[in-house]
Amino acid sequence: MEELRGVSWPPEPIRTERLLLREPEARDRAVFVELLASPEVHTYLGGPRSRAELERELPAVPERRTGSFVVELDGAMIGLILLRRATGHSRPAAADKADLGYLFLPRAWGAGYGYEACTAALGWLAEALPGEPVVLTTQSANAPSLRLAAKLGFTEVERFQAWGAEQWLGLRSAVPPAG
Repeated sequence: MEELRGVSWPPEPIRTERLLLREPEARDRAVFVELLASPEVHTYLGGPRSRAELERELPAVPERRTGSFVVELDGAMIGLILLRRATGHSRPAAADKADLGYLFLPRAWGAGYGYEACTAALGWLAEALPGEPVVLTTQSANAPSLRLAAKLGFTEVERFQAWGAEQWLGLRSAVPPAG
């Protein structure tokens, strides 16, 4: 994955009804460690990393790259949205398209924050790179992620084996579905 090119970064913070999407800051580092070390968050992502390893390896401001949005609720980080260029993707249908990824703390699950934050990030992308198709890959066994992908307008392109499990690849065309 590569950073998105040709976009102005960082954008002004994006406000939704309940959330703020903004560039990562040093104050977010502890939550990054919590996200990346969480067994629940990484159930479908190959497993968590050790806290000790993360404390040693994470920079002072993790994910300070084009397309990385911290998702904040009431002044506290609850998740992360990543938009990257899918260069070198193993699936031809995804190659060189924008790729959407997201991670949320378990305490933020089930409240619609993922949909709200992803919708805002995709809106930013549509303005920054008009006409850009977006792909999303998740494990086929990750039912909540599949529901979110469908709600965001992604449709299945293919399923494939990778990272020891069946993966689902979805595509969202530049024009979201009506309704």
